[in-house]
Amino acid sequence: MRYLIRFSYDGTNFNGFQKQPGCRCVESELEKALFDINNHKKTKVVGSGRTDRGVHALDQCAHFDIDIDITLYKLKCALNSLLPEDIHVFSVEQVSDSFHARFNAKKKTYKYIINCGEYNPIERNYVYQYCKKLDVDKMKKEIKSFIGVHNFKSFVSEETKKENYEREIFDAHIEEENDKVIFYFTGNGFMKYQVRNMVGTLFKIGKGKLDLGIVNEIFNDEKLAKNITTIKREGLYLEKIEYNN
Repeated sequence: MRYLIRFSYDGTNFNGFQKQPGCRCVESELEKALFDINNHKKTKVVGSGRTDRGVHALDQCAHFDIDIDITLYKLKCALNSLLPEDIHVFSVEQVSDSFHARFNAKKKTYKYIINCGEYNPIERNYVYQYCKKLDVDKMKKEIKSFIGVHNFKSFVSEETKKENYEREIFDAHIEEENDKVIFYFTGNGFMKYQVRNMVGTLFKIGKGKLDLGIVNEIFNDEKLAKNITTIKREGLYLEKIEYNN
């Protein structure tokens, strides 16, 4: 039987979602827990996507197949009893054998948080501590340029090799909460460093180091990608995955 789990994690002490030899990763912790639950059988976990080292998730999704008789509630409890404290499964459901956590995902939402107020050591792993004022109005205008279908090759890691760099952004906006500036992006998919590079570009606009209109200029001329800064990982969260009902 195939199951879909929704879970959150504190990415501070993980080397990303995808398992890597000799590294502490979210995927490997899930598979270790399922090994014990599934009568000591190797169980492959398929995530909705990857997050990088230090990136957090509020609603990550994954599917796996196990062949034991267990209720959804007991499976959730068993997972949480075996997982480390920085991962928590909050939803378990049975899905069809054809369901795929990655390929069936229709929308993904990421958010990025910057603190423009007093330095907060407690939040240093969860909010980028810039601690200076930004021109939020300019950033709010420019973020709209990301909405739509675009070739995002200039906004991804140079090591990312794809046949197709085209992605659609359904919504992109900025909210303010006290001294925090929060960036939101909802799209049909994101590539490595894409969100951090988009925020990094807006961040430079907010600091007065780039002018309005630079996003469309970069879309039209890849040589202008040199203006992009990959912002720090600490403020990035995978907030939500959406599937068709």
